[in-house]
Amino acid sequence: MRRQSLTRAIQLSLLLTLPGLAAAQDATPAPQGSATTLDTVTVTGSRIKQTNAVTAQPVFVLDKAKIDQTGLQTVGDLLQQMTSSGKALNAKFNSSGNFGYPPDGGGIGAGSAQVDLRNLGSQRTLVLVDGVRWVNESSASGVSGSADLNTIPLAIVERVEVLEDGASAIYGSDAIAGVINIITRRNFDGAEVHAYYGEYEDGGDTTEASLTLGGSGDRWSAVFTASYFEQQEISSGSWEQSRYPTPGTGVRGGSSGIPQGRFFFCDPTRPTTGVGGCDDDTENWYDITLNNGTTTPVFDPNNPNGGTYNSFDGSDRFNFAPYNLLLTPQKRKAIFASVYYDVTENTRLHVKGLYNNRTSTNQAAPEPIFVGPGAGTGGIADTISIHADNPYNPFGYTLDANSNFLVATRRPVEVGPRIFNQDVDTLYFNVGLDGTFTLGTSSFGWDFNYAHADNKATQEFLNGYNVAKMKLALGDPAVCAQVAGCVPLDIFGGQGRPMTQAMIDYIRTRQIDSSEQVLDLYSANVTGDMFNIGDRTAGFATGVEHRRYRGDFNPDPLRQSGESQDSFAAPVSASYDVDEVYAEFQFPVLSTLDLQAAIRYSDYSTFGSTTTGKAGFRWQPIEDIVVRGTYSQGFRAPNLGELYGLTQFGATLVDPCGSTGSPGPADPSFAAGCAAQGAPPNFEQANTQITTFTGGNPDLQPEESDSYTFGVVYAPSWASGLDWSQRLDFEVSYYHHKIDDAIQARDIQALLETCLREGGVGSVNCTPFTRGAGGNLNPPENFLDNLGRIETDGVDFKVNWSSSDFSWGRLSASLQSTYVNDYEAVDVDGNKSQREVGIEVNDSAIPEWQTNLQTNWTMGQFNVGWTVRYISSVDELCSNVPVSEAPGCMGGVETNKLGSTTYHDLQFNWDNAMVDKLKLTVGVNNVFGKEPPVCLTCSLNGYDAGTYDLPGAFWYVSADYRF
Repeated sequence: MRRQSLTRAIQLSLLLTLPGLAAAQDATPAPQGSATTLDTVTVTGSRIKQTNAVTAQPVFVLDKAKIDQTGLQTVGDLLQQMTSSGKALNAKFNSSGNFGYPPDGGGIGAGSAQVDLRNLGSQRTLVLVDGVRWVNESSASGVSGSADLNTIPLAIVERVEVLEDGASAIYGSDAIAGVINIITRRNFDGAEVHAYYGEYEDGGDTTEASLTLGGSGDRWSAVFTASYFEQQEISSGSWEQSRYPTPGTGVRGGSSGIPQGRFFFCDPTRPTTGVGGCDDDTENWYDITLNNGTTTPVFDPNNPNGGTYNSFDGSDRFNFAPYNLLLTPQKRKAIFASVYYDVTENTRLHVKGLYNNRTSTNQAAPEPIFVGPGAGTGGIADTISIHADNPYNPFGYTLDANSNFLVATRRPVEVGPRIFNQDVDTLYFNVGLDGTFTLGTSSFGWDFNYAHADNKATQEFLNGYNVAKMKLALGDPAVCAQVAGCVPLDIFGGQGRPMTQAMIDYIRTRQIDSSEQVLDLYSANVTGDMFNIGDRTAGFATGVEHRRYRGDFNPDPLRQSGESQDSFAAPVSASYDVDEVYAEFQFPVLSTLDLQAAIRYSDYSTFGSTTTGKAGFRWQPIEDIVVRGTYSQGFRAPNLGELYGLTQFGATLVDPCGSTGSPGPADPSFAAGCAAQGAPPNFEQANTQITTFTGGNPDLQPEESDSYTFGVVYAPSWASGLDWSQRLDFEVSYYHHKIDDAIQARDIQALLETCLREGGVGSVNCTPFTRGAGGNLNPPENFLDNLGRIETDGVDFKVNWSSSDFSWGRLSASLQSTYVNDYEAVDVDGNKSQREVGIEVNDSAIPEWQTNLQTNWTMGQFNVGWTVRYISSVDELCSNVPVSEAPGCMGGVETNKLGSTTYHDLQFNWDNAMVDKLKLTVGVNNVFGKEPPVCLTCSLNGYDAGTYDLPGAFWYVSADYRF
């Protein structure tokens, strides 16, 4: 009875509050004073059925009541608010037209939502639905190793269980950082209608509606859900930070692709004062742009700054931010059904199916034209010359890519913004049997599952250009005249002389990309009793699993040929199989001590076999305290994109030889390396985005990891059953993850700086870097390899409390807080990644502290909830800021501080108000309209969209009616 007291107290807390403990939600507590034992259930993190609510591994549970309290309507938004969650894609990322493809071959993921536990990357978090693997996303841009949570409608979710521990021995690959297990609604009788509407101060209207029907009989139960979700866009131009920006994403650090054009060339006809011709040491190189208001360009070679031109400088750069989106629009429609049928007394059949469609849009500023060797694409654009006979060429001679021409740019805003429309279909089918049997005095459970899942996506890209046609239209007009539709292209007239419709129609093109991922899975499991140890029973679970993965990526033919002005991408079509067998054991060694062990053997068709193990303990020395710990070996197999992808990535790279808006000389530590690479003393980086060739590696081996946790759960009996405290429990858990042979590309910024410090040439760190005309970096290569070691550790704190019922109501509170002690990533060459605890880099921060506090006051049918979300301050390195005079980084300071941020959320509920079974909710998230801290290094909108909320408050109303 004493041991059951803690179990029951904590289990009740799990059902009443936002918990931080492992949960057996389906179990029913024994009545007060009864010696009846709890029913056995399966808890995420173990396949052995057990009665203990506090297991050896830490599990965080969000039940439906607490999901509703957040006011959020997507699974991704819900999980990204967890304190253990790091940066992951969401609707605040508007990245399609600006960065190209990340090095992992998984694509941009436009419109998707992911989850990242412990800042280890979404590809290292395994997503399950009802204990079965979910298909990875395609999103039309690659073959990803991450699941898109937007494929799972929130309307079908009963609860979410988050295993905050490595679990490869239990679930196989990808479970290095933890496991998300989404449990769908199963037992439901009647009908329920849900309607929701919300919006931000600047728009982003959000509408959600769902219908759930359910029923049951003596031998069956069934649930059907249909849902609709629509979220409208918010333009970046509606936020003052984007309209009149202070960080590097604004005017001073914007793009050199400007509406008035930029022209960097040498006049070969003028006498020289140097060696002669257009060598780098002559005075005849011009970097000019057209004056505003010009309709007819006039160039004076004797006075390049006279006529209608002026020397290009930082004030001429283009602020692209207002054309982007703060919040990307999307629509989702879904149908889900599940049926359970008792075939016999001991055997049950289940069938589940889901269809989910998502349409979403990204938008970027009108696509800039970059031609000449300084374009830095590594493709056709770098080879383009502008013929002397082009009727719009004001200079009177050919701008030759092989001699006197670095780069010409022009952003034709008259074409309109780049539009990326995604259409994603997800189809899921699962059928299985489960049941029980006995042998002698031992009981056993078994199950068999087959699952088929298909995620298929297309992306339509509008207002992009065909570079091959641009080359023809800027070349010899006589050759252009022989090609149907070709007209000479004018990139010299600026906004005063826009491109004609005929010019636009010839170079503009519509591009279609598509990708697909398919997962077929067969699994069989048996769990039960082995033998008794004293008055307790040892348990086991064992099983087999077969999975087949297939992935296809078909970029538009223009991307494959390099004729797209947007990023290059190569197709992928591949598959692999894996066969696995595992065993898990639990031994009650003492009346107060349980030991657990698991082992899993995996055989992959791509790299061979591997074996992982796990061990854990649960010790309850006294009634009120449970001490627990685990040690886990983990692995992650390289996914199809990592093995076979080949793409380009537009890294926001700061060249230490002379950053944007800050011509050299370089810092003394880089000066010798810059000179050795051929960067002139007065070098200025032409553009903040330097294209990098990235891609997969078919020789990749699995990542390997070691993880351990240690925790204490304390539920004091002296704070139970009292007026001021019906129950109170505490949890402290330490975690540590170390990953070896991490699959990654090198930190290209850190690698460039190391290369320059080492002299700029000759060392292995300098292999990716060469420079072209004018000292600009040529596109480096940065392919994936088993390069890294990643190590992180920290502590989770959780507290749950509730009072008894008073005449004035009942109070409850829950606290979850995560402290990240250390995060370090080092490659095989000893280069340490800039990503650390308390540092903002690459649009991603790792705050030292994140804390969520939920409080509730309930009286009868009325409930008020107040949530406080805290994010500690972070620093960004001023050496990464693309503009030397950016606020916060002037005066020689090394870092810019992004202050701590606190959000307040309020929610009011009235249950059974006026009409029986009607629940009305009104809420406001970020009540005080807290704006995210301005980030000088962050892309697009000047803030970290993976860490902070959108600017401004979000209010919502919802109604639920059940009949």
